[in-house]
Amino acid sequence: MKRSWPLLIGVFLCAVASAQWPTQAQETLTPALQKIAAAKKAIESAPDRPQSYNQLAIAFERRAAETGDVSFYDHAEEALRKSFSISAANLEGQKIRASVLLGERRYQEAVEQATAVNKLWPDDVLVYGYIADAQMALGNYAAAEEAAQWMLNLRPGNIPGMRRAADLREAFGDADGAAEMLSAELVQTAPTEVADRAYVMTRLGRLQLAAGHLNEAEKLLQQAHDLFPNLPYTLEVVAELRRAQGRLADAAQVLNQLYLMNPSAEQAYKLAVALEREGQKNYTQSTYREFERKAWQAIDRSANANVELVFYYVDHAGKPQEALQIAKTEFSRRPNVYARDAYAWALAANGRLAEARKQVEAALEVGTRDPGLFYHAGVIATQSRDPKSGAAYFNASLDVNALSEFAPAARQALEKLASAPTIASAGK
Repeated sequence: MKRSWPLLIGVFLCAVASAQWPTQAQETLTPALQKIAAAKKAIESAPDRPQSYNQLAIAFERRAAETGDVSFYDHAEEALRKSFSISAANLEGQKIRASVLLGERRYQEAVEQATAVNKLWPDDVLVYGYIADAQMALGNYAAAEEAAQWMLNLRPGNIPGMRRAADLREAFGDADGAAEMLSAELVQTAPTEVADRAYVMTRLGRLQLAAGHLNEAEKLLQQAHDLFPNLPYTLEVVAELRRAQGRLADAAQVLNQLYLMNPSAEQAYKLAVALEREGQKNYTQSTYREFERKAWQAIDRSANANVELVFYYVDHAGKPQEALQIAKTEFSRRPNVYARDAYAWALAANGRLAEARKQVEAALEVGTRDPGLFYHAGVIATQSRDPKSGAAYFNASLDVNALSEFAPAARQALEKLASAPTIASAGK
């Protein structure tokens, strides 16, 4: 049965896929740019106060989220260095440092930083939030849940706590619970925090999309886009929606816009896949080559595209051995659900089916209801000569999202299993 929940948002008029990059006038209204200007003004007035540099770091961090431009984390780091040069032990700066490390995907360092601050500042809610974020990214879900629960225990109903609770509920397969938390967060988020409100609306829209409610997803995403045009996260989900609607050219257009905004390896991969679906062979190959080049440049960095590179080598490039080497390294760094899934997929591509099945089943034990994860489990089970489990996983993939990118392959696999002769019939 498909899930549903009350919509909080009305209908919009703008066409998201054709939206343009915001003008400078629109940009000056963003909360992050306002905070950057205010922090710089405070620094001019009192350049010897670490608090002003701390606020500037926070503002740059928020600007990174608004634009998808990771170079703003470098600016945040520089602001923190100035803060620490004035007061090396200022605790607020140390706390912000944990958040910046998260943005840079330096998750183990973020855990260590936030834990050190937590020992000195044990009643700060956000510090627990940073611990929860980092532990989730590292695949330590029990530790993340414990930190998120502390947030809600310290201050019931606080916005950062509800957001982490939504993250964990979704990770554990409770989409309704995640939507409940996000809806409560949206009610409490100030109207002036347009980027935060757009982010929450987008997450609600993505949950509706995953449940197959395309019209409801469209409304929420259009509302988010009206509120904060071209928020990268919103555009990513819009592209998913356009693919689910069969509007492949529009999906590729949105992803091309995202790539122009943020020419990262991850965005190049998403664009290449979209172009391939649309049948743009020439552009597909050149975009895959660009992705591979960028991915290798970042392969040893914390902010990398290693999971995408694994899937590219297995599904598109026919390089299973390279895929396995990368997957094994990435999984050893941060064994979360998605790195484990990629590792299982690479193991299967190399014929190591027993190990692959062990890893994919461990990923499923977390509870995450992802159609790709179930599809991979189905393929691995089928290749392991367990068609009954394979069929169950393919059906689970379709049950999670009958319009996902994996749905056609799951249906095809089920048809093939249904037409395969049984042992008994083969002997007749």
